[in-house]
Amino acid sequence: MHLAVISDLHLGHGRADLFGHEESRFLRFLDFLESSFDRIVLLGDIFETLSVRPGAQVRELRRAKESHKAIVDRFERPMYRYLHGNHDLVAGTIDNRPDTLTLDVDGQRFAFMHGHQFDWVVKKARFVSEWSAWLAAWVVRLGMTPILKATGVIERLVMGVDAGAPSDPTTLSKPDRFQRAAMSWAGTHGVDVVVTGHTHHGVVAPHGERLFLNSGSCAEGQISFLAMDTRQGRYTLETAY
Repeated sequence: MHLAVISDLHLGHGRADLFGHEESRFLRFLDFLESSFDRIVLLGDIFETLSVRPGAQVRELRRAKESHKAIVDRFERPMYRYLHGNHDLVAGTIDNRPDTLTLDVDGQRFAFMHGHQFDWVVKKARFVSEWSAWLAAWVVRLGMTPILKATGVIERLVMGVDAGAPSDPTTLSKPDRFQRAAMSWAGTHGVDVVVTGHTHHGVVAPHGERLFLNSGSCAEGQISFLAMDTRQGRYTLETAY
């Protein structure tokens, strides 16, 4: 099976929209994925709904969809599978989007999930994570995006992600805390390949007989996706199409 994985689009409404793409260009990117792969997995944080108070997240989801209607309509096609993340958690309730997809393909078990499940801040102090997202949205609204980029580096360090680690598995030397948590979960659940987003840092990293994959991010004008050929066992991180 040929699979493409994208995550962390952060489609939003108004100044809290972190998507950063010209819409027609991103639709051409989706055209490419649809013509090249059997299935496309949307791995969470597709929408940005943590930029408002908790009681307004349903409305924020609706506004985000209205602001990006052509892309949202595309995601309703049968070849897409949408899993929610922590920034679009409300989509799990409103649209019945699951948080995990497990596939048994070509003799291996694959688990797809956004990855906040392995983020100790989200697990142990979710209110801190949500408050940080709300604060980040105000930073964007005030036009202080450079500050947001700097705090993103700090956030990855707290999360346990080595953002300087190379994505080439032949040169990756030491797994970070986020990867170790994912691989521990994989061992407990009999999973061969764990596929995540969440960190905005794409990587292909073998861990013995198991494999950790991260799709990177398609927010802030970036293009990053995983190309997966399960029959041939080829898994690559792509940043162009």
